Amino acid sequence: MIKRIQSYINSRNLKDSRYSYLFCGTKSDELVSLDLETTGLNPKKDEILSIGAVKIRGDKILINDSFEAFTLPKKKIGDESIKIHHIRPCDISKAIKIEDAIYKLLDFIGNRTIVGYYIKFDFEFINRYIKSLIGCKIPNKTIELSTMYYKRRRKSSAYEFVDLKFDTILKELEIPKLYKHDALNDAIMSAMIYLKLKHIPEYKGAFG
Repeated sequence: MIKRIQSYINSRNLKDSRYSYLFCGTKSDELVSLDLETTGLNPKKDEILSIGAVKIRGDKILINDSFEAFTLPKKKIGDESIKIHHIRPCDISKAIKIEDAIYKLLDFIGNRTIVGYYIKFDFEFINRYIKSLIGCKIPNKTIELSTMYYKRRRKSSAYEFVDLKFDTILKELEIPKLYKHDALNDAIMSAMIYLKLKHIPEYKGAFG
């Protein structure tokens, strides 16, 4: 009930009727795997540097139906930030405005369910821009990969620590790590994680 009320209020805040379809229940069998590269971890002050997304249909990753955009930050990219995302000023010399990237992203994802690794973090960044552009938050349903993995990981006890790092999940699921670390490749690897976990039933027991 609370989610329905929140969704209703969110839809009422929409100020661009072109995006009313975002609030229509999706009938598509497609999902979208999404990833961002940002200048830092604070959605209130840090900026999006790149966006990568790829569609999933059934058990297939539609590599030829992907989205990638590099965006122009308003502030200089710091050296510590570059060590994490490896995006240098020269890499974004032909980047587009974040507002244009967000509009293009909305057109790409439509009202499809979004798959991602700590997707709530990505949504906080995206909502910061979407709210100013169309008045509302992104309403798409989400699937959190770390939660999927945790629920399917056999544990020796209910108190066992489960390593949820991205690279650890890839290794445990025997998924190849793509050489280049960027938003699009991370989105593709996230899609591979989803498809692998999709066919593993949730582990209900407390002990292995």
